[in-house]
Amino acid sequence: MVLHLRGTVVLDDEREVGEAWVVDGRITFERPPSAPDAVLEGWILPGLVDVHCHIGLASDGPVDDGTAEKQALEDRDSGVLLVRDAGSPADTGWVHERDDLPRLIRAGRHLARPKRYLRHYGRELESVEDLPDAVREEAARGDGWVKLVADWIDRDLGADGDLRPLWPADVLADAVAAAHAAGARVTAHTFATESLDALLDAGVDCLEHATGATPDQIDRIAAAGIPVTATLLQIAQFEAIAAQGSRYPLFAARMRGLHAHRYELVRDLHDAGVPVLVGTDAGGTIAHGRIADEAAELVRAGLPARDVVGAASWRTRAWLGVPGIAEGESADVVVFGADPRAEIGVLAAPTAVVLRGAVVAGR
Repeated sequence: MVLHLRGTVVLDDEREVGEAWVVDGRITFERPPSAPDAVLEGWILPGLVDVHCHIGLASDGPVDDGTAEKQALEDRDSGVLLVRDAGSPADTGWVHERDDLPRLIRAGRHLARPKRYLRHYGRELESVEDLPDAVREEAARGDGWVKLVADWIDRDLGADGDLRPLWPADVLADAVAAAHAAGARVTAHTFATESLDALLDAGVDCLEHATGATPDQIDRIAAAGIPVTATLLQIAQFEAIAAQGSRYPLFAARMRGLHAHRYELVRDLHDAGVPVLVGTDAGGTIAHGRIADEAAELVRAGLPARDVVGAASWRTRAWLGVPGIAEGESADVVVFGADPRAEIGVLAAPTAVVLRGAVVAGR
């Protein structure tokens, strides 16, 4: 199969070319001697990246392999050809064997405490002192990432229940160091202001949500060059979560405040120079295949469409160490009928999705 990619082939923020070819599943910029089997024309981008996604997870916990396959196909058909798993109780290593499914970078199970996270989602550690050893084990099971739950509501406080950190600062620092020694990076779920300084002191590599970040903490995040996955589709649910938490008025009030502040926070992160990543938080309560909706929310918050598209494609691929459109690399590309950098809604309608050199979806 030889494909001719023609139009605007976007390589990165600075480079575009007018055409490229796919030969034996790989990108080349040299015209092959044989005529192409098909011509794909339009705006061609490196495959999209959902950097916070949970293949193998549903609202009540792990799913069977057939359901996980459907989730992965929904992501693929939306143009997402690279997924960084952000924690899954299911073993999804089998996805690596499937040429028709997106590339998957797994983080193993969420690491949490008993009654301090969603039931059936995480690996619950009885003692905080177990965290460094658990991090080493999850690093060995995953693909270079470990996921920590840094804060959650503490219902043991009764009516004073609110978001509270799960780990002492010294244990957290030891755990991040253990991951780094094992060659893994660490990302952390955090809603609360109170968790962020310890995470930054520990040298965490990425932050998920980071809804509680203060201006001073945003400056620290920017200075450290730590990306934040905004997950605005998830944060949009905070008002409904607050309504369900009437027994915990402090928690409910905090969640409403974080919801109201969500767009301002994302703008402040971007304006400070923090890389804002595109992640849907699919799995759990968010449907798969919604990368375009998450991107549109980021633009609605005030981020330039050009930056959002770059974060949803070539920028995050480079950060994760996965090539985009380059000579000899796997042909994982998405074709659009117009430029999504000019109109973000275009991301919702790919005309062709090419994975490992095969056209797997599109109109």
